Amino acid sequence: MESPNNSVINFMRNRRSVPAKLMVGPGPDSDQLRTILEIASRVPDHGKLAPWRFIRYGKQKSINIGEKILSRAKEIAIVEGRVLSEDEMEIERNRFLRTPVVVAVVSCAQLHPKIPQWEQILSCGAVAMNLLIGANAHGYDAQWLTEWYAYDEALNTELGLKTGERFAGFVHIGTRQNPKGERSRPELDDIYSTLEN
Repeated sequence: MESPNNSVINFMRNRRSVPAKLMVGPGPDSDQLRTILEIASRVPDHGKLAPWRFIRYGKQKSINIGEKILSRAKEIAIVEGRVLSEDEMEIERNRFLRTPVVVAVVSCAQLHPKIPQWEQILSCGAVAMNLLIGANAHGYDAQWLTEWYAYDEALNTELGLKTGERFAGFVHIGTRQNPKGERSRPELDDIYSTLEN
């Protein structure tokens, strides 16, 4: 057995997400992002189906998407009998402008005679987690967000989804403005058990 890689162990023990709203530039450049996405793709993938893909949103597209999200949020608010405040409208308009880089992780799970869709969906989740780790390993901060617009079919086309696909989430990548804090984690004894017989 090889010796433990303490630098990797320490990195993983201290990994945590930073809220997108607390990030600024810089973010990864195109070459760095390609490397991060290659790292993200190194996950268990039964049958080598690659049941996931990535969408990177450029600056102008992020502005356009913000206007579409805002428009849709206004429609929903009207149905609910309310009006969005100026602050709420600003939040919706800037969903994809909070960080320098936003990458969607798209689940492309398909019917397969031997590989359950559930396994494919889990593989997609592993891709999103690896994307966070890859960004962190490059010195950037990241947050995996799945907000209301990920589930709103009226926005699917604008956000780049194809028929039969779903968003696993949007990974925001940038640089934190302040030192990382810590948050509470589950106690291992509460989530771990052993079956002997």
